[in-house]
Amino acid sequence: MTYEAAYGRNIAGTDPAAPYYRPRRLRRTPALRRFAAETRVGPANLVQPLFLREGLGEPREIPSMPGVFQHTRDTLRKAAAEAVANGVGGLILFGIPEQKDPTGTGAVDPDGILQVALRDVVAEVGDSTVIIGDINLDEYTDHGHTGVLDANGDVDNDASIELYARAAVVQADAGAQIVAPSGMMDGQVRRIREALDRAGHQSVAILGYSAKYASHFYGPFRDAVESTLRGDRKGYQQFPGNIRESLLEVSLDVAEGADLVMVKPALAYLDIVRLIADHVQVPVAAYQVSGEYSMVEAAAAKGWIDRDQVVRESLASIHRAGATQIITYWASEFAQSLDR
Repeated sequence: MTYEAAYGRNIAGTDPAAPYYRPRRLRRTPALRRFAAETRVGPANLVQPLFLREGLGEPREIPSMPGVFQHTRDTLRKAAAEAVANGVGGLILFGIPEQKDPTGTGAVDPDGILQVALRDVVAEVGDSTVIIGDINLDEYTDHGHTGVLDANGDVDNDASIELYARAAVVQADAGAQIVAPSGMMDGQVRRIREALDRAGHQSVAILGYSAKYASHFYGPFRDAVESTLRGDRKGYQQFPGNIRESLLEVSLDVAEGADLVMVKPALAYLDIVRLIADHVQVPVAAYQVSGEYSMVEAAAAKGWIDRDQVVRESLASIHRAGATQIITYWASEFAQSLDR
């Protein structure tokens, strides 16, 4: 097709070689760029992760995640209130216990550190944001795996999901509006849904970490939760080169009752975010993980990139790929400056 057939003949009297249609017209000023923007990340799209460390007397900055802290109970409440004041759509909470054991009993203890965090944050901010509890055992086990181990040292899938179900109930009792199983155990969503419903928590939603890859971008997070992992998680998290497997995992989670699904990590897996967003009818979240955060912060500290603009661009790319919720360590900070 010729240019003229596609766009019409040039306006009479103008240079016949001049473009008839100029896309740059809508890029000329900041106001025009905002006016024509196809993708807008708003504060409600962002979820702030927060860490409560048992036994701290003052907040502790995570060395590999500058600007991110393990909180005390007081500073956790303040951080939650600040995030809500900035308009973030949700908070996802992680607990770090002083003591760990082979079965991760702190995860299912009604007075465990995450349940304390949930109650404190609910008391502080109420229903003004969505409060999410992460279901996993890795913060609580002395071996650092996301489930209990069998006699051969392998993660026992079915025994682990029984503990996930118990953790979901105590989190819901503590006020979580959404629980988010991240262990990548088969059948975890169904078992959690059954337990929640049996306990009278039919209104508590499940965010499945449905497509969670065995990624090397998680390193700084393991500092954040003081992981004691021995070995790796390649036996239950997905191989980074797989695509169709993600559709299978997501389909299973939705069939089992997941209200939302998630892709983790985000930036290196935008094709997976798009694929899943095109195939499911539930909201799709993506986790901009610790390694993504720390790389940007490290490059910005060297003066190699414009930190604020790179963060904006990365958030837009995740949203553009199809994620309606973005878990990011910049959520509270950047919610203040994003278009509302």
